[in-house]
Amino acid sequence: MSLSNNLDSIQQRIQAACARAGRDPGTVTLLAVSKTHPPETIAAASALGLRVFGENKIQEARAKIPHCPGRIQWHFIGHLQSNKCREAVALFEMIQSVDSLALAQELDKRCEQAAKDMPVLLEVNVAGESSKFGYAPRLMLDELPRLNELARLEIQGLMTVPPWSPQAELARPHFRRLRELKEQCEQRLGAPLPHLSMGMSGDFEAAIAAGADAFLTGEISEPQTHYARETGVAFLACGHHASERYGVQAVGDHLAAHFGITHRFIDIDNPA
Repeated sequence: MSLSNNLDSIQQRIQAACARAGRDPGTVTLLAVSKTHPPETIAAASALGLRVFGENKIQEARAKIPHCPGRIQWHFIGHLQSNKCREAVALFEMIQSVDSLALAQELDKRCEQAAKDMPVLLEVNVAGESSKFGYAPRLMLDELPRLNELARLEIQGLMTVPPWSPQAELARPHFRRLRELKEQCEQRLGAPLPHLSMGMSGDFEAAIAAGADAFLTGEISEPQTHYARETGVAFLACGHHASERYGVQAVGDHLAAHFGITHRFIDIDNPA
């Protein structure tokens, strides 16, 4: 499937999901995860209308962003270490993964030094998964007043990544929970939060139904999944995004169930 056809397919799914939810498709932003994709692919996707791209590694973003079209808006979506805050402030227009008061304070300090205001989303680990980063819901609510006092940070909403499952409907309770948390935050702050970032390529319809205004997709290029029934082995070259978010074993088990074959993973950056 070509890049253009792939994006058309995703946009059709967005329109259908919005129709079912009684929402305007214009209220939903497709955030393309560009990790491992070269500037040429990003430029081609931008030419087709994509404007918001997400990176989750500072080192890769530092090398890539200067070579991409200037009209792109860059969001940081990975786990951010305090010692990378200065570069994150310089490179990105939004940080979607603020998960502690200490990190927020460091970002605020770096923003002050750069004379820059930074829109941020608070990442919430709604399922309490030990393998993932993100605020525990109660701690996020407790620290919200102090987060809101940071002059250079603009809290614009919440973000979550639910447990991976081949059944998208299983993510729905987690999406509803994040929406409820956003409403609680709005009550405590006395102001609306415009953004609810949740959902990925496999479950964004459920996220849209729950109120998401942004979701992630790694499907900005030709699919890189290859399988061979005759050998009984599936090779997945996915640039790590699904496996990092959900775990290699979980993604592999889904492939095995879907194709009726065994599986192993290949790092497309370093195929062994």
